[in-house]
Amino acid sequence: MEKKATNNHPSDCDVTVQLSDCGREDARIVFDTLDHVFVGCDLPASGPEQRHDHEPTVWMATFDSSARSGGDLPGPPRLTTPVAAVLTGDHHAVEEVEKELGRLFEVRTSESVPGEHERELRLLLAPR
Repeated sequence: MEKKATNNHPSDCDVTVQLSDCGREDARIVFDTLDHVFVGCDLPASGPEQRHDHEPTVWMATFDSSARSGGDLPGPPRLTTPVAAVLTGDHHAVEEVEKELGRLFEVRTSESVPGEHERELRLLLAPR
């Protein structure tokens, strides 16, 4: 996963995506898929592959919901296991990312926590 910088974009378009209950490869699949749709502002470095069972418990990246990458997906994303995702950001920005995730993955559960200026959305993503 690479880092793409977007300069001079409004911060209310940023959506932080946190993934848990998954391994490195499934996190990479979700982030790479989102990166084909939105410009990633802060993507995790791929880093060296780990040779032990200690993976991070949460993977995190930030995407600019106002900037479309326009890239073509190489095919439908294939997760090996359902992935828990938490989206945080401006109401409209979270809605845009949620819409794309629903188009790309099966969303098994959804729970929204509204705030005055921010929205937190919890999803369980699965392969289609």
